[in-house]
Amino acid sequence: MDVKEAIEKRRAYRCLEKVEITDDLINELVRAAQLSPSCFNNQPWRFIFVKSNEKLEQMKQAMNKGNEWTYAASMIIVVITKKEFDCIIKDREYYLFDTGLAVSAMILRATELNLVAHPIAGYSPEKVKEILQIPQDFNVITLIIVGKKSEKENNGLLNDYQVAIEKQRPERITVEHIYSMDVFNERLNQKVEHKK
Repeated sequence: MDVKEAIEKRRAYRCLEKVEITDDLINELVRAAQLSPSCFNNQPWRFIFVKSNEKLEQMKQAMNKGNEWTYAASMIIVVITKKEFDCIIKDREYYLFDTGLAVSAMILRATELNLVAHPIAGYSPEKVKEILQIPQDFNVITLIIVGKKSEKENNGLLNDYQVAIEKQRPERITVEHIYSMDVFNERLNQKVEHKK
């Protein structure tokens, strides 16, 4: 699989089944992140790989309503960082951007390995910190839910809306609203309404 194919194949599926999580798999994902670019090569990203049954069970307490589908995760990757780990140039803070680059590389590598790696925002950062003993000065950026795409239409953890959106890729914003040439175009200033 090449990068283009991985980009096109990547989907944030919710209907998951368990898959074996090996040390080799984790090393593959970490290596993808490790090779990502960052400001002055600061590499501000940090990850906690949650895979024990005990900790996965505890992590259910951190999930928002509607994210019960995450209970089928084989692993949860907790993405954390601090702004002082990366460049701060005047009013520009790079840590979130650079960590996002590393997460993207990790997600594409997971896709290449035929896994689903679904980043989410619906969780309690404070509860995650409590469960995993993360110091308060860290920012919990996202949780990446990892598993294998289930061929079943519903694993019993999805609501009707989630079942429906599993069937096709959600609508994307048109390219005309994503970029302009040479100068700013007012269409870039429009918040585009689309199906989530």
